[in-house]
Amino acid sequence: MQPPDLRLPIERLRQQFFRMDYSGEPDAPELAEIKLLTVPGPSGPLKARLYVPLGAGIPPGPGILFFHGGGFVLGDLESHDMICRRMAEGSRCRVLAIDYRLAPETCFPCAHDDALAAWHWISHHGEEIGIDRRRIAVAGDSAGGNLAAFICQQMNRERGPMPAFQLLLYPLLQFADIRSKKMSPQESGFFISVGLFEFFRGHYLPDPETFMDPRISPLFAPPEELRNLPPAHIIVCGWDPLHDEGLAYAAKLRAMGIQASEKEYPSMVHGFLNLTHISATARTAAREVGKVTGEALGAI
Repeated sequence: MQPPDLRLPIERLRQQFFRMDYSGEPDAPELAEIKLLTVPGPSGPLKARLYVPLGAGIPPGPGILFFHGGGFVLGDLESHDMICRRMAEGSRCRVLAIDYRLAPETCFPCAHDDALAAWHWISHHGEEIGIDRRRIAVAGDSAGGNLAAFICQQMNRERGPMPAFQLLLYPLLQFADIRSKKMSPQESGFFISVGLFEFFRGHYLPDPETFMDPRISPLFAPPEELRNLPPAHIIVCGWDPLHDEGLAYAAKLRAMGIQASEKEYPSMVHGFLNLTHISATARTAAREVGKVTGEALGAI
């Protein structure tokens, strides 16, 4: 994929972001139901999409609340549709994907406020869409992994209902240090680049005073906000400057007594789960992360 032209209007970049043709995926999963709906947000309804796999069983059953990546600027329900389909199939859980607000139209903490509103809604009204409120995982890739980690820590701050599990896919866990992240020639294009990171940070975090805020940089949260978090599974990639912070977060969780596992895909790039149309590894991995989550929630 060619590197994005960051001089283009935001809407053009969004149109280019992971718009893949899945017709060439012979093993694309067949689901029982895919339904569009809305959930209440802090400034109006949030679009959402519910994925019900054939193996979901009689409701209410376990569910996954999913947040897409894209640096808080790009991404939507369409860009991550196949990840959700394969995750639902692999986990045998209902998956609810959320279309949160993006920058620069809305800046920090709007995406985090939307994610929190979606969590509070599903944790109190999950049965309305067939999800057992006691068995919900939060999940996300890249920036979406940031939102999933944030929700778990925020429930410690609020003493609110805690997710049962967290699935963090090559998560973006801090926005404090970008330029010093090690980049190689392979780490370029839509997947990663210094310029793209700064593009995202400049749009979502225009105020440098927010860079160390634990809501946007959960890697740096104080120890008391890491206590009693749910078990975690973290995916990292060999060709990804976020590799080390994913492993560091897993280590911090384990140091606090939290069950945390990680799996590395050494030959994969950041965002590889969006490449199911060309990568058998990506197709297998999407089902595998679903299976790990389904097992943690008792669906398998």
